[in-house]
Amino acid sequence: MTMWGSRFHRGYAMTAREEAARGLPDIEDFLYQEAHMGATNRRLTDLTTRVDGLTPEQKRDIGKWYVDEQRHVARMVTDHIAERLDAMEARHQARIRQWLRGTLVAMALITLAMTACVVVIVGSSR
Repeated sequence: MTMWGSRFHRGYAMTAREEAARGLPDIEDFLYQEAHMGATNRRLTDLTTRVDGLTPEQKRDIGKWYVDEQRHVARMVTDHIAERLDAMEARHQARIRQWLRGTLVAMALITLAMTACVVVIVGSSR
């Protein structure tokens, strides 16, 4: 099979890579949430086993409150991280734009200087 007939040609690999890259944040979010909730459940179990005299209903209420609170905290932390990343990306984009602007000005000046040199050379050869 030729490379164009193969499903492993470059275009397919790029599409698969892009598709995998789009799914990575979802996987990371899921793993983070599972790890955080696992730790939350361990702390909750430890807390409720140390306190004597709690009814199953009280344990359930404490558990629900604690899990909700931990989800809220995790959401706040995630939002804070996202805001920081957005700010860093904006600063990076501003630096790149500034560098590109400087490069464009330098290229324009070099082009003008080269044009002037060519004009002087052609003018002096007459």
